[in-house]
Amino acid sequence: MNGNGPSRLVDPLEDPLPGVGTYEDFNTIDWVREKSKDRDRHREITNKSRQSTVALLHSISDAFSGWLLMLLVGLMSGALAGGIDISAHWMTDVKGGLCLRGFWFNHEHCCWLSNETTFQERDRCPQWQSWAELITGKSEGPFAYIMNYLMYIFWALMFSFLAVILVRAFAPYACGSGIPEIKTILSGFIIRGYLGKWTLIIKTITLVLAVSSGLSLGKEGPLVHVACCCANILCHLFTKYRKNEAKRREVLSAAAAVGVSVAFGAPIGGVLFSLEEVSYYFPLKTLWRSFFAALVAAFTLRSINPFGNSRLVLFYVEFHTPWHLVELAPFILLGIFGGLWGALFIKANIAWCRLRKTTCLGHYPVIEVLVVAALTALLAYPNSYTRMSGSELISELFNDCSLLDSSQLCGYCSFSPGPGLYTALWQLALALVFKMMITVITFGMKVPSGLFIPSMAVGAIAGRLLGVGMEQLAYYNHDSVIFKGWCSQGADCITPGLYAMVGAAACLGGVTRMTVSLVVIMFELTGGLEYIVPLMAATMTSKWVADAFGREGIYEAHIRLNGYPFLEPKEEFEHSSLAVDVMRPRRMDPALAVLTQEGMTVGESLVESTHFSGFPVVVSSESQRLVGFVLRRDLLISIDNARKRQDGIVSASQVVFTEHTPLLPPDAPPPLRLRCIMDLSPFTVTDHTPMDITVDIFRKLGLRQCLVTHNGRLLGIITKKDILKHMAQMANRDPDSILFN
Repeated sequence: MNGNGPSRLVDPLEDPLPGVGTYEDFNTIDWVREKSKDRDRHREITNKSRQSTVALLHSISDAFSGWLLMLLVGLMSGALAGGIDISAHWMTDVKGGLCLRGFWFNHEHCCWLSNETTFQERDRCPQWQSWAELITGKSEGPFAYIMNYLMYIFWALMFSFLAVILVRAFAPYACGSGIPEIKTILSGFIIRGYLGKWTLIIKTITLVLAVSSGLSLGKEGPLVHVACCCANILCHLFTKYRKNEAKRREVLSAAAAVGVSVAFGAPIGGVLFSLEEVSYYFPLKTLWRSFFAALVAAFTLRSINPFGNSRLVLFYVEFHTPWHLVELAPFILLGIFGGLWGALFIKANIAWCRLRKTTCLGHYPVIEVLVVAALTALLAYPNSYTRMSGSELISELFNDCSLLDSSQLCGYCSFSPGPGLYTALWQLALALVFKMMITVITFGMKVPSGLFIPSMAVGAIAGRLLGVGMEQLAYYNHDSVIFKGWCSQGADCITPGLYAMVGAAACLGGVTRMTVSLVVIMFELTGGLEYIVPLMAATMTSKWVADAFGREGIYEAHIRLNGYPFLEPKEEFEHSSLAVDVMRPRRMDPALAVLTQEGMTVGESLVESTHFSGFPVVVSSESQRLVGFVLRRDLLISIDNARKRQDGIVSASQVVFTEHTPLLPPDAPPPLRLRCIMDLSPFTVTDHTPMDITVDIFRKLGLRQCLVTHNGRLLGIITKKDILKHMAQMANRDPDSILFN
């Protein structure tokens, strides 16, 4: 120490400054730093636990807190999902009429309690009255039809208007599916408020409104967002998760599994979805915790019983005939269709979203939602297959025709199609075209919108049409080589419902590029265990076909459209560039902004005059030998804090990053020692490191930046953003589309 009185060492470990080690909005976390922070914390608790019983109990509660958090996330998400399901079912039915026994009963419950229902007309009962009956007293005739039509459009507009207004006013982050942003957050990016309480409240309410308005969207993607909001809010109850961004992301990975578990009643599919599709870092511990949380959530949802059939699954199927090897050919055809539709949908939807971003269309989100809702309602009402909600439609298409079935799709006269079936097939063909076109402009509007149900609906319609075609082919050609031996005359050998199920999986796979998780979700969803092989064949085919037109799924495409800094783990880096080609500063740029370990004063404005997120610390500006790396935010907070709390710190005080305080002139103010906030082991690569290895290091360790050296001297810096810009340039895309750090 010099003779100016002892300068107090401010050490964040003993005396943590509020704000040091935290991150600003739209920045990437430093995974390595967060992990080592957690290891230090864990080591300290373990060491203390050997000394006293209280500390031992604290250690046990700390170990147990993760499981308790998972239990709470599962309970909360399950309860919210049950509420969303019940409300959406009721509000969808309100578009058609009201229950006289009590307005809170939906159509199905209203007629369940009635004694006047017949099997042929299950959904007709005197207690449920359409709007035409309530207003004009007539249930039949052109006037009643027009009245019901107008009320349908009125409610559709009303619900969609409320949804978009609430999103605009209270939680702009509640729109869309949420999965692209959650993937980005899980890769270490920070979007403050995206998983906050306002987003949760508004997303829950507007999701019900958007689904009920009849727009071509599902609630499955947004339920993942809702579950992640629950997890993020509950993390604040536990210090371990509140203070560590990397630990919190482990919980969010498990919450993504919970979201799919409650959306489809598919706990195992949810865990696989989180592993395959959204998570960036997924250790074994997270796998077990996700499994536990998904189980709790599914159990909670089952207790609420939102579908009233005491089943967890959304579309329970019981097919009576097994599938035959010959049928793999049409299943693969469905896979090809799914892949083509997926690739086409991504291209069309991204083009439409880009148009929305770059033209004045984006300035009028409320009008856009109202126009699309009006158009949807206007075109959907006349066709009974588009009038019903997406999940009802899929349920109808998966259905296997039994002897007592009153559905139009089962209108056979001794195996030949009757007039009812012809009408149904025409309506389905029109519904297919309508769904394909309207979903393109609906996904990405300023209301919560999922993509699972609309994609599955498109595939299910195509599959059902192909299934009916195959059924007729088998009926009229049962003597041909293909059908001989397994399809005898008059037998019911082909199940059109199975084709619908395979088609649904193929289209969803084409759009999202899921494989393993999708097959598991599909058989958990339908309970159709013996149809795993057809599902696998179609899903794999659809992925291969779609990948031929472009490697990224819809979520990756939206991440790129929004310019989030996401290093896609599936994308290969195929160019032969070196670290020196990507680092900054480039040849013509000004020199790299660095701090020297003892040459800077408190008032010096390198931090104020530049906008960089961090600075390398070197021995001296001549030697450029690297000492460490310090973050701008930590530096500003420490200097500001020292001015308030430490005596004698003025603008002329020297800032030192060395272990020992240097000798200063007797009249100099006391120095400010900031070695404690410096990262003493920053990641470095040499200037000749191939870029593919550098990209791998960034991906696997979750780095924010990496320093480039040559013979131990500091040359430059590579950030995650530099890598993304370089990759965009190599792929002939606009490098300035990467917006954030």
